[in-house]
Amino acid sequence: MAADPQSSPFIKHLASSDKDIRDQALTSLRTFLSGRSEISDLDLLKLWKGLFYCLWMQDKPALQQRLALDLASLPSMLQTPVVLPFLRAFWLTIAREWQQIEALRMDKYLFLIRHYVNASFKYLARKNWEDEVVEEYMQILEETPLNPVDMKIPNGLRYHVLDVYVDELEKVESVWEGKGGALERVLEPVRKLAKEGKLKVLRVAAKECLGDERLKAWRGGKGER
Repeated sequence: MAADPQSSPFIKHLASSDKDIRDQALTSLRTFLSGRSEISDLDLLKLWKGLFYCLWMQDKPALQQRLALDLASLPSMLQTPVVLPFLRAFWLTIAREWQQIEALRMDKYLFLIRHYVNASFKYLARKNWEDEVVEEYMQILEETPLNPVDMKIPNGLRYHVLDVYVDELEKVESVWEGKGGALERVLEPVRKLAKEGKLKVLRVAAKECLGDERLKAWRGGKGER
């Protein structure tokens, strides 16, 4: 039986200063993850701390983007019971570590976040936008990156998720005929932030997201519901 992430050497190796060691650790992690149908929330958080620093240690923009894309591909290889807990651990880790990301490193994390928004929508599409799955993931978004009231959540994270939300949704599903209910559920965390956001600037940003002309087109020319 494979060892738990907290006791596996590859977790600490993800944050190694040696690229070859990081690459080997990521390969080992892929094998480990694909074989697991259950991983504890604590172990997922520890795993994501290692992945966060794996990207932290990567220099050179081209290699950073390649690594970010590799990390964003992880949900597609996970067994179903692990996907949403894995995504939740991702958002919690990004929110927790956000304040220490200096300007020179921010771009690679913004790139990673964009592709995780996309990866999340791809997962929901693979599940045919099932009500229960969509609802559970929307609760994850409301809990962390789009939380309307918890000011411990970095506003920069909120703004970036709002900024890429419709773009990444369009890449995954640009035709919503017959799936209007799913579209409205996917927009609910944004709608809640627009109504309940503690800061006016957050409410305004969420309303701008909801006012995107593509959403109107997807509703058959109708505006916000």
